[in-house]
Amino acid sequence: MDFNPVKFLRLKNSWGQFKQNHPKFSSFWKAVYKNSLDEGTVIEFKVTAPDGKVLASNIKLRESDLELFHEIMNMKS
Repeated sequence: MDFNPVKFLRLKNSWGQFKQNHPKFSSFWKAVYKNSLDEGTVIEFKVTAPDGKVLASNIKLRESDLELFHEIMNMKS
């Protein structure tokens, strides 16, 4: 997998805009990461479309998932 700096900059800018639009989201995930991510933790996702349609799912975290999260969090260091 090649590193594309232009795509990375676009992603960085998009993430900055997302954080500006949703300022509590980043703080929420930081709290989750620090306090609640253990093997066996269940993360639930629920999406409600403007027309009222609801889609929901969940995942139970495995050790490999936690390793991925740690790698992602360490990317910014």
